[in-house]
Amino acid sequence: MRIALGYFGAIIALTALALGPTAAVPAERLPPLPRTGTAAVETGEARPPLGWVDFCYRHPQDCRRNIVEPDELALTAPLWRKLVTVNKAVNDAVQPLADKAHWGLSESWDYPDDGTGDCEDYALEKRKRLIAAGFPNRVLLMTVVLDENREGHAVLTVRTSRGDLVLDNKRDAILPWDSTGYSFIKRESQAEPGWAALGDAVAHTATATFVP
Repeated sequence: MRIALGYFGAIIALTALALGPTAAVPAERLPPLPRTGTAAVETGEARPPLGWVDFCYRHPQDCRRNIVEPDELALTAPLWRKLVTVNKAVNDAVQPLADKAHWGLSESWDYPDDGTGDCEDYALEKRKRLIAAGFPNRVLLMTVVLDENREGHAVLTVRTSRGDLVLDNKRDAILPWDSTGYSFIKRESQAEPGWAALGDAVAHTATATFVP
């Protein structure tokens, strides 16, 4: 069952989401381009999270993969600014709410259209906004990790010429994947609608359900 927001709270949240990242981060507050780093290594196929399977059933157009697109984003200053702006805008606009409290389900992936959502919902919204801004779908990869508490967590990985960067609802800073302190379990494949394993095959079920 969906939790009803207060009338004015819902209006404010929906307005923030509708407006999107209209205000770019001022130049003096924009972090410098990240150092050139590495890409996480895929080690084989992985089963997608159950929430992702259900999301793709409801939003098939958002799960298609175009292999003609580049598999790496040439990261320029304007594109870096857009990444930083979208990451902060979504983090500010969405209020955290676990799936069980939100939908009465242990796992549900969707866009946070009512202004609330779990970690994967933040990542999906960032992915959607970046695609709308012209970023290739193929470089924006939903990713399941184990966080600093060894709990399941979902983030958005962006594959760039400076390495894999992570957009996370836990922080506004965009970090290289190997600077997050997370264990990377699996993510969307760049080659097909499936998912790819990332090496740390530790069975764990939490918000972002891990199925090895």
